[in-house]
Amino acid sequence: MIDTVIFDLGGVIVDIDRDRSVKAFEALGLKEAGSYLDPYHQSGIFLELEDGRLDAEGFCERLGRLCGRPVSFLQAQQAWMKFIAGVSVEKLAYVDSLRKDYRVCLLSNTNPFIMEWARSPRFTPAGRALDDYFDQLFLSYIRKCVKPHRKIFRDMTDTLGTAPENALFIDDGPANIATAKTMGFITLMPENRTNWIPDVQKVLANSVTSRNRER
Repeated sequence: MIDTVIFDLGGVIVDIDRDRSVKAFEALGLKEAGSYLDPYHQSGIFLELEDGRLDAEGFCERLGRLCGRPVSFLQAQQAWMKFIAGVSVEKLAYVDSLRKDYRVCLLSNTNPFIMEWARSPRFTPAGRALDDYFDQLFLSYIRKCVKPHRKIFRDMTDTLGTAPENALFIDDGPANIATAKTMGFITLMPENRTNWIPDVQKVLANSVTSRNRER
């Protein structure tokens, strides 16, 4: 029986465009920015930022060295924000509605530049921050671990006190979904920029039907 629904951020809650961010970091002077940035998993200093080994200040300092020029928080944030191609009010409203019947959480590989925006009233036109739509956020740079490592999944379920088989995990990353499946999560892998609401509704409806049959 599903009691918890867990969403990824980029590619699920918000649409993403990796190429725009690559071009923005290249414009700052980062050669071969594409080798660092990936739609699902970063590398180099970008990974160190997302797994918490670097804070925002340290990232700007290291990025500045790679670019051959000083890089401010705002400049780095603007380049990171090019990743964000859109925020669907419809999807957020649906996520919010699920909280009547389920515990709803976010599990995201992310960083303080994106979160400074997402956890502020600038996140939506209505002035609601990301936190307003979820019962709990599990953020890689705070948890010091990134998906698809099993540790961040275990930390999440331990914190929530739920079993993987009672949780629906929604993520657009194949490696993240693969790990979740091996751990027993019910999974759904939508594509970036698609409307996954009907698919989530179907999975949840099937779970309710199965529970009723067992009674």
